[in-house]
Amino acid sequence: MTKKVAVCTLGCKVNTYESEAVMEQFTKNGYSRVNFSETADVYIINTCTVTHLGDRKSRQMIRRTKQKNPDAVLVVMGCYSQVAPEAVSAIPEVDIIFGNDGKGNVFSAVETFLQDKERVACVTDIGAVKEFEQLTVSGFENRTRAVLKVQDGCNNFCSYCIIPYARGRNRSNPFDVCLKEAKALVDAGFSEIVLTGIHLASYGKDTGGPYLIDLLEALQEMEGIQRIRMGSLEPTLFDETFTERLSKLSKICRHFHLSLQSGCDKTLSRMNRKYTTAEYKEAVERIRKAFPKAAITTDIMTGFPGETEEEFEKTMAFVEKIAFAEAHIFQYSIRKGTRAEKMKDQVDAKDKEVRSHRLIALTERTKEAFLREHIGESMTVLFERAHKGLPNLYEGKTDNYITVLAESAEDLSDTYRDVHITEVKNGMCYGELFEIGG
Repeated sequence: MTKKVAVCTLGCKVNTYESEAVMEQFTKNGYSRVNFSETADVYIINTCTVTHLGDRKSRQMIRRTKQKNPDAVLVVMGCYSQVAPEAVSAIPEVDIIFGNDGKGNVFSAVETFLQDKERVACVTDIGAVKEFEQLTVSGFENRTRAVLKVQDGCNNFCSYCIIPYARGRNRSNPFDVCLKEAKALVDAGFSEIVLTGIHLASYGKDTGGPYLIDLLEALQEMEGIQRIRMGSLEPTLFDETFTERLSKLSKICRHFHLSLQSGCDKTLSRMNRKYTTAEYKEAVERIRKAFPKAAITTDIMTGFPGETEEEFEKTMAFVEKIAFAEAHIFQYSIRKGTRAEKMKDQVDAKDKEVRSHRLIALTERTKEAFLREHIGESMTVLFERAHKGLPNLYEGKTDNYITVLAESAEDLSDTYRDVHITEVKNGMCYGELFEIGG
């Protein structure tokens, strides 16, 4: 009887890519992939540790999983395993533990466990890893766009961030390997490629080039790619030269996720961020000049140690000035081993929550305003699926990452269609398909 494997991915797009790579190891060896809610012979949990919430979700998922099948093999891998291997090892249900290196060996580790029935622990010193681990992904389950991981690790060491300790130093996937994998994804039917990495802007800096802009220009020339989207970027990347070269690439999506964290220079300095609010604003202005109506999205933290009411109000004012298309607001949480852990003036939990709610309300208003700018426009949408399973209502994304809903008697999944935007409702745009000859 065919063995079954299931994966649960927590966290970022890098984890999404790595989960798919691990699943391919199993499916190529005869396993059948099933939904994580179903009974399986092997369960894989790819964990996140970016916040305490990520840790908690990881632990909860680990403890619940074997209830589905007590005889299943449980593999736990990823960022939480890397920074807290003892905590994961203390959970008796876990059979195999991987950190963030050696994920290409997960299938062989499961085979070894099935023979020996002895727990396998493969968590190495990620800080000592110098080479980008080669993983292969030829497709993505239930997705219209493909994620291409081109970089790993981070050298920035922001004072609040655990990720450099979970992911190690900057490592870039070789240029020719990136292009080869992109070509394979195009051949598999994906026309939108999403470049991702832990610190994507650092691509090529460890090798002396080619750099991110060189990779983007090469992908622009690849037949079959219609859209190139990028993951989270640093505002310092957008100097005049980079932005000018980028503006010449017609396939680049007008969606730029620029991590802000705070709109106050004093707070940014304590965070060890490498830019000022003035530099951030300048980057946004360059982008908007080169890419009209670009969606600028971001992450903002509330309650970083020492953040006063005055500093928070500066963040509010700056966020309103930038007018983000969308923002992920989260509260600072202490990460053991970071510099911020030992900082004085830790902010009260209630203050963090109040500030978070205020920022969410503000960014919901700026998002609504951004969406309304598009009413009356005609936009190309890559449709993904029926909306909430409704057979005649389909949802998709524009190049500037607006979710669009449109009615159609035909299945629009995985097709590009032109849509006339008519209204905004519930944080999404609604529109009508162009009629042929209309």
